[in-house]
Amino acid sequence: MIALASDCLTFRLTNGESIPYSADMLSVELVGETAQWFDPEFVQQAAKAVFHYFKHELGRHAVFITEFAEALERVLRGFQTPQDKAVCSNSVLGTVECDLCGLAEESGGGCELIFFPRLRAELRQQLHQSPRVLRFRGLRGCVKRLAGAQHWSQRCRRLQGQLVAYLRQCLETEARPSDFAMIVE
Repeated sequence: MIALASDCLTFRLTNGESIPYSADMLSVELVGETAQWFDPEFVQQAAKAVFHYFKHELGRHAVFITEFAEALERVLRGFQTPQDKAVCSNSVLGTVECDLCGLAEESGGGCELIFFPRLRAELRQQLHQSPRVLRFRGLRGCVKRLAGAQHWSQRCRRLQGQLVAYLRQCLETEARPSDFAMIVE
């Protein structure tokens, strides 16, 4: 038996055949109206990110081609204009609350590739309202949902740190009022 190269993932086709591909071997082509939404280079980079997610984050050696395509589709949808869903609510006191669990659920549960760009878009959208306080609630539940964990684990702790650090980094690049506060709980 020939060993699979360490940088390859085996793609299982619907007919039962399995084909090994590396991230550089992937070729993705969008057809119809969707082809005008994204630059081909952007799509290639998104496909490589999804490949990395399956290979390194999930530790998978094989993936069904339909599973990969669905994950890539969710990632690309995350870069479209965010749909106005009832995830956040405004209060009279200038405080905006966002439900991190709701964002994680919108992102397809355990798919960090979709969640983080969606979180950044949500942060930007809420900062345009010029709130005095932006509160992200449901951190623990969100992290458990993204990690696919029922109990708090070491991976949950790492992911929680990454999520909070990501929010801080995003906030540093955005314009905001001087008397602004962000709470993550």
